[in-house]
Amino acid sequence: MHRPLAITDDQDLLDDLLRVAAAAGTEIDVVGTASHARPYWTRAPLVIVGGEIADDLAATGPPPRQNVLLVTRAVNDPDMWRRCVSLGARTVLELPEAERLLVEELGELADPVTRSGTVVCVTGGRGGVGATVLAASLALTAAREGARTLLIDADPLGGGIDVVLGQEEAMGARWPDIAGREGRVSYSALQDALPTFGDLTVLSWHRGEPTGIPREAMRAVLDAARRGCDPVVVDLPRSVGDSESEALSRATATLVVVQADVRGTLAAAQSLALLRRHTGDLRAVLRSGSLSPEVVAATVDVPCAGVLPEVRGLAETLDRGDPPPLGRAPLGRFCSDLLSKLAS
Repeated sequence: MHRPLAITDDQDLLDDLLRVAAAAGTEIDVVGTASHARPYWTRAPLVIVGGEIADDLAATGPPPRQNVLLVTRAVNDPDMWRRCVSLGARTVLELPEAERLLVEELGELADPVTRSGTVVCVTGGRGGVGATVLAASLALTAAREGARTLLIDADPLGGGIDVVLGQEEAMGARWPDIAGREGRVSYSALQDALPTFGDLTVLSWHRGEPTGIPREAMRAVLDAARRGCDPVVVDLPRSVGDSESEALSRATATLVVVQADVRGTLAAAQSLALLRRHTGDLRAVLRSGSLSPEVVAATVDVPCAGVLPEVRGLAETLDRGDPPPLGRAPLGRFCSDLLSKLAS
């Protein structure tokens, strides 16, 4: 695979380009004179031309091609746009202001979209209805069926979804380690940093004072996941702040676990009124109770995605450090069927 090409004889600009390439997780070929660029010109997936060498390069008559960027450290130099047109470049990027855009351009080559990145958010219509267990079970089921899966614990007060998996001692980063990230993140780098078990990667919380998740960090993680895995399961708290809104806005579907009794249904109706401001496809997953699925679905005014099977001794299983019983067990079959419906 050919690498992006940088054509410049400005050492300061070259230093900037090498630093940006490193941030994007890629390497670039470098040519210091216009005459030496010709062999690389057509085969490089992206060509970055320094503004100081653009006229010399245009004088060599390079064949027209796409994905040429003119990059300069000069600010508001009107002559740069003339050089941009003469080269047939797509745009002019002024550094350092445009560094993030250049990281994005290089990052797309280093980490292209390979998966569809279906995002499924899971939350409870009220507390204690098992939304976290459902989120963990969906992610485990998807991974066991061969899908590269990311499970995101977005609830800092939930005790850690890694505990539900029996993996709280697993080595790897937690939210506080990456909460400062923004901009582009390589999914491979994210996966390397986080606890990973087969096809399942987990982003959970530490055992310390809870902190919030910045919107930019949630966006960076979800963008990386979109490029590298499918599905992404996000366990959300019942409140909706900036990071939760970011996840909900990207959700293919949002599952709300509803206890099928009067109080549970009324609480879920209030939660759904809030969620509708942030996301589109809402579905209820019911816990058995005194009300029928039809009555609950009509009351909360969202379609019913199914009724969760009751798992005898689930609390004891989790307390032993074992994950929820899946596979051919009723909960496993339920999750497999639900994932199939969400993918269709």
